[in-house]
Amino acid sequence: MDMNIQKYLAFVKTVEQGSFTRAASALNYSQSGISRMISDLENDWKVSLLERGRSGVRLTSDGLKLLPFAQRVCNEYQELQAQVDEINGLQSGLIRIGTFSSVATHWLPNIIREFQKSYPNIDYELLLGDYSEIERWILEGRVDCGFLRLPAHPELETIFLDQDKLLVVLPENHPLTKCKQIPINALCDYPFMLLEKGARSEISELLEQWNVLPNIKFTTWDDYAILSMIEGGLGISILPQLILHRIPYQVVIKELEVPAYRKICLAMKEKKTASLAVTRFLEYLPYRHSSPVYT
Repeated sequence: MDMNIQKYLAFVKTVEQGSFTRAASALNYSQSGISRMISDLENDWKVSLLERGRSGVRLTSDGLKLLPFAQRVCNEYQELQAQVDEINGLQSGLIRIGTFSSVATHWLPNIIREFQKSYPNIDYELLLGDYSEIERWILEGRVDCGFLRLPAHPELETIFLDQDKLLVVLPENHPLTKCKQIPINALCDYPFMLLEKGARSEISELLEQWNVLPNIKFTTWDDYAILSMIEGGLGISILPQLILHRIPYQVVIKELEVPAYRKICLAMKEKKTASLAVTRFLEYLPYRHSSPVYT
């Protein structure tokens, strides 16, 4: 890689990660190497890009102005490399994927394992986030594609993958465990754990659709934190079925009386301009792991 590109990437990654140490880990450099590259940039450009502190780094006003240009250079470099890889017949390459945790845990290992049988030299970069973060990464070119729920941002092209049922999760000794299916209005009667971060989730939309106002005691995007609290008897929740595959928690899973789903898709800016590596990757999506059915 060209040394200037390395410096730009070190700058961009340090801002994304919030520290030299995390950027060094992400790029497989030493911390001193990352710090030196950014110092070289500051000397080359005669500006101060980052303020260093005990809690990490943050952009200066000059750094804030220059960051978008450095990001564009890095993205253009990735596209250049993708074209070189295409010319060389996909002997190497990088696929950058935005994903949420349940897809990263239960689908991607199977998809990547099958893909590697045909293309063993492809590398992967996975960014974990919520729906709004993944949409932003795709639109900004930070990732090549991302797993989302439908409907997605109107500027994105999407490929529908699966319908993921929403299920009620209860402590083992909860009164509602006696029900074959859970009436949605019954959710108002017990402390509720909401899976959500920033933008509204499919669970909030479902509750609003049925005019249900549960007693929300805890809100987080960490599904395992919610499951642990339910196991401890602190409340109940609604979670997507994919999250509940092979969980280690002692909880009871029930269906709603009125079935509800989230529709999972893969999204990208433009399928026709995707790199050869991404185009080939799309062909392997059917190898995802199927979800269990609860009764």
